[in-house]
Amino acid sequence: MDYETARQFLIDQGTALETQTNQDAFLMRLEQGKPPIPGQVTNILLALKISFENLFGDPLLDRELVAGLHLLAIESLKLFEIGKQKRVMWPPLLKEDIERITIAVKNIFYLG
Repeated sequence: MDYETARQFLIDQGTALETQTNQDAFLMRLEQGKPPIPGQVTNILLALKISFENLFGDPLLDRELVAGLHLLAIESLKLFEIGKQKRVMWPPLLKEDIERITIAVKNIFYLG
């Protein structure tokens, strides 16, 4: 995966709730009480790693990417907790996966 592909993938996954364009996006699935598609979290983490490496030391981040990353980090945990309150049976490691996503986003913002 190259940087442009990773960037667009993260934007698509993070802004899906606003655009309502991709029903299989990570946040859309969480909102529907569905687990991620197999490999989806792995792809998100890979895209975050590629983005971190590409943006490391860059003082400016583009607004569209920042919005996608912010929503991906914040909304995923919020939707996970809402689902938990509704007694959704999430995969056993989903919360840890969401925490890894949040840490990766934080690293892009603060270390990149």
